[in-house]
Amino acid sequence: MKSLLTISGLIDRMSQWIGKLCLIMVLASTAISAGNALVRYTFGWGSNALLEIQWYLFAAVFMLGAGYGFFRGVHVRIDFISQRFSPRGRNWLDVGGILVFLLPFCILMIDLGLPLAINAYVSQETSFNPGGLLRWPIYALVPVGFFLLALQALSELIKRLNFLYGDGKDDLSHVNTEPVAE
Repeated sequence: MKSLLTISGLIDRMSQWIGKLCLIMVLASTAISAGNALVRYTFGWGSNALLEIQWYLFAAVFMLGAGYGFFRGVHVRIDFISQRFSPRGRNWLDVGGILVFLLPFCILMIDLGLPLAINAYVSQETSFNPGGLLRWPIYALVPVGFFLLALQALSELIKRLNFLYGDGKDDLSHVNTEPVAE
């Protein structure tokens, strides 16, 4: 289990690094948006490439940041159900969700997204807008983002199993354990 926890730690550090990169991309997108608006309204000049790079950055933050969101525990969780479970029950629920829903969905999205990205790269597909950008980088975000999410899911799975079978801490202990007011 110790070697698996080492791998989990490496994945967590990678997710944290990507989370910081996403913060920089949000700042870059905001600066590009403000600069584009300023130039458009001041000088009457606009750029489709600048508009598209904003969309690309937003998509990159969303797709690449999903694993970081899972690491931080800010993803959608069914707390009104899980709060009724014991700590072991919550962890088993998470293990089941990761194995039955999240990992198969990630594999499906990688399987569907990778051929689109490869085809766009091979054909050098570009946006239909004048001055638009190449499309393959945006298509590539789908399989890359879901791969990163799957890696973080494996890390979380290792941590849940370490709690259930080892002497690890309960990463879900922050979940509200108070019963729902009826």
